[in-house]
Amino acid sequence: MESTRRTVAQLVADRWGDHRPGLWFEDEALTHHEVAAGAAARAALLADLLPPGAEPHLGVLLDNTPEYPLWLSAAALAGAAVAGINPTRRGPELARDILHTECRILVTERAHLPLLDGLRLPGVRILVTDTEEYAALVAPYAGAEPDPSGTTPSHRLLLSFTSGSTGAPKAAICSQGRLAAAGRALVDRFGVARDDVHYVCMPMFHGNAVIADWAPALVAGAGVALRRRFSASGFLDDVRAYGATYFTYVGRAVSYVLATEPRPDDHDNPLRTGFGTEAGAVDAAAFERRFGVRLVEGYGSSEGGAAIQRTPGTPPGAIGRAAPGDDLAVVDPGTLEECPPAVFAQDGRLLNGAEAIGELVNRGPNPFEGYWRNPEADAARRHDGWYWTGDLFYRDTDGFLYFAGRTDDRLRVDSENLAAATIENILARYEGADAVAVYAVPDPVAGDQVMATVAGTFDPYGFTAFLRAQPDLGTKMSPRFVRVVPRMPVTATHKIQRVALRREGFRCPDPVWWRPPGTSAYRRLTAADLAALLTEYRARGREELLTR
Repeated sequence: MESTRRTVAQLVADRWGDHRPGLWFEDEALTHHEVAAGAAARAALLADLLPPGAEPHLGVLLDNTPEYPLWLSAAALAGAAVAGINPTRRGPELARDILHTECRILVTERAHLPLLDGLRLPGVRILVTDTEEYAALVAPYAGAEPDPSGTTPSHRLLLSFTSGSTGAPKAAICSQGRLAAAGRALVDRFGVARDDVHYVCMPMFHGNAVIADWAPALVAGAGVALRRRFSASGFLDDVRAYGATYFTYVGRAVSYVLATEPRPDDHDNPLRTGFGTEAGAVDAAAFERRFGVRLVEGYGSSEGGAAIQRTPGTPPGAIGRAAPGDDLAVVDPGTLEECPPAVFAQDGRLLNGAEAIGELVNRGPNPFEGYWRNPEADAARRHDGWYWTGDLFYRDTDGFLYFAGRTDDRLRVDSENLAAATIENILARYEGADAVAVYAVPDPVAGDQVMATVAGTFDPYGFTAFLRAQPDLGTKMSPRFVRVVPRMPVTATHKIQRVALRREGFRCPDPVWWRPPGTSAYRRLTAADLAALLTEYRARGREELLTR
């Protein structure tokens, strides 16, 4: 196929001489030609800045500004790889991400410089894009033209961080060929054309924005409109201002948009398609009714090991069936046997979650390209001859797949992949904690929420102050629920009974403290709180997931 032979560098060079508007950001607009020229200049600069013999890796710690796609394009032309640095990470964990991926250059902006204060980043040169010094550094390369001849489809382009069972995030490798192929597949699937405009409002350090939004626009020669950071209140105004026809989303973002005040003219917008994950059947239907836009649910990990496509006839709540070429199964990790199909009540509730929910595996060939410098994680992802996604699913009798969450040590909060072990190590510093266990409980809308069990003593005010004082506690890591026990429940071999804790969740006999949405202080979870929560889960068809 043509897509497997092409590189992202070639796609960037294809835009040379194309003087149509191609990139919008706030009041700024660049043509496709200007984007290609800017990428060529930065590629030439990168070649001069990288030390001899160093891995051609750069970190990008930016909001969604034009510099982000410019540096992605520049890295492609230079045969280099971009590590998207997550600004919700903090302190030593943030430094670890930069150093683990061997970034010798870090591209950032003044707004993010406080995150770097006090970090030891030996050998890393920092470029601050919104400064005169940066402009002067790039200016001498302004005459460069894009030259893709030195790149191949196998050149690394992305190092995308995802959580890991060992606690430290892993950097999944994505080559130029794989990214170009993913873009081509989405162009073919959604009929993306040159006059389309892709609205990129999800953060570009995530694969969601780069693989599912930027890449198909690049393949088709479509325009890209950037939003610095997602804004629910600004969503529809942006869509209209830029003439956006396509966007990607995560479930929480959709719920935020739906929470804005409805307008009589909500249907008056140019959007044709939204593509993403975890919106949920209730929110997807509400979005289509309100805005006249169909949301297409999909599933695909940054690693590329498995993909699910929504097809006509997909039942409400299901993501779809396995993508062509994938042999997906829901299996019991202990027995390696397939889980029985789901049994549903008349109202759609899952009745046999304990038996039907298992880990999704791909038993066929797949494009997983490994993790950077992490053979243990590679082995954990691929064993017994299969690719293990680390995600929980169940399947109905017709083969449609339903997402059910993460395995024990993995959480997905507001579309951020987190590792329970990392959060546990931080919470273990709390003075009142004799032992700590962190695990996921389902969010009533999409993904997970963080729950912790603390054995020892608990002061809600002191715990809140403790959390605020932790320099490496990311913005998504604070527990929503805290269960307080006199001693940690353990197995006969003295391992924490995480499965039992997760299944009991916040419906347990012990005191539970929680932070209601939009608050930062903890208070006791009351019977009225619990009843209201269960009503919300039931209304969204997610109550059964509380016992997974």
